[in-house]
Amino acid sequence: MSDWRARALRPLKRSSRPSGHQGLRHQAPERSMDPRVADLDRPVESSVIDAAVYVEGKRRKSPATLADTYRSLRETPDAMAWIGLYRPAEDQLLSLAEEFELHELAVEDAIVAHQRPKLERYGNTLFVVLRAARYVDDLEEVDFGELHIFVGHDFVLTVRHSEAPNLAVVRSRVEEDPDLIASGPEAVLYAILDAVVDGYAPVVAGLQNDIDEIETEVFGGDPGVSRRIYELSREVIEFQRATRPLLGMLEALTAGFDKYGTDEELRRYLRDVEDHATTVVERVDGFRQMLQDILTVNATLVSQAQNEEMKHLTRASYAQNEEVKKISAWAAILFAPTLIGTIYGMNFTQMPELKWVMGYPFAVALMAVVCTSLYLVFKRRDWL
Repeated sequence: MSDWRARALRPLKRSSRPSGHQGLRHQAPERSMDPRVADLDRPVESSVIDAAVYVEGKRRKSPATLADTYRSLRETPDAMAWIGLYRPAEDQLLSLAEEFELHELAVEDAIVAHQRPKLERYGNTLFVVLRAARYVDDLEEVDFGELHIFVGHDFVLTVRHSEAPNLAVVRSRVEEDPDLIASGPEAVLYAILDAVVDGYAPVVAGLQNDIDEIETEVFGGDPGVSRRIYELSREVIEFQRATRPLLGMLEALTAGFDKYGTDEELRRYLRDVEDHATTVVERVDGFRQMLQDILTVNATLVSQAQNEEMKHLTRASYAQNEEVKKISAWAAILFAPTLIGTIYGMNFTQMPELKWVMGYPFAVALMAVVCTSLYLVFKRRDWL
């Protein structure tokens, strides 16, 4: 092993010692910032999904192990290897890093996972991180997957950390076109890019359908629509994070056409992928703006509904006050003769009006005068 390779792999080998935290090798910065640390996928036993050696665009060998793939690639002139891994163990990635001289930082990213989409070049090796997406109809959610791709002059290494995307379909399609795969590892990269970007179309359609449903719920007065807007906004933001970096990545690939002598047909292929990616990014940006507008409209409608409810309560309170005023007025009118009658009904000996001949007419007249006066006062104040 060369000094450079030994030096590059040494930090990764040290990280293989157990740390006592459920098998996590080391706490890399990317992992420590990720809120889903407890949910990191564990390596699987049979992580080599497919390995093939191609010559002139045709599959010549299908080795069963990584060691057989290395040997076949060395023994076959002008060959290209495509190794597909699913949640590989760290030792497997270290073996690949040693064989293909992969940079330690790229290998660490592939081990840690949960990376943002990016494209980086380490010498003659291209390292690409993609975020695939698929729409789950039953849950009405977007499921995101992560894919790492190493592209060298005679190999393509794909590392998946989730079920999506299905690279078996991509491999089958590429193998049906020997001329395309004969263009080299870049053709495989572009085919994968195309598959990932095309996979965004059903997601865009699903999100559009959800937004249409939310608009109906907003104007229908559904009280639970605010929560759904919030949850969908989070998915759109996550989708935006997965798609927006693609434009810069594809632009960087386009800028290197002449420098790396990219085949003209692959250039057209990449431009087509870039067009589709641009459309997806524009749609996603539009979705985010639409959801913000919908949230504003929903807040306005909720405020209007609250205002209408307050009006109804105010009117009810006003009507209630009117009734209370009427009751209070009649109670006051009836209280006056009751008070007079009560006083004259006490029959005290020293009351001067008891033996007065006009006492009874006077009491009745007093009651009538007081009641009439109170009635006129309350009537003038619109209490009656």
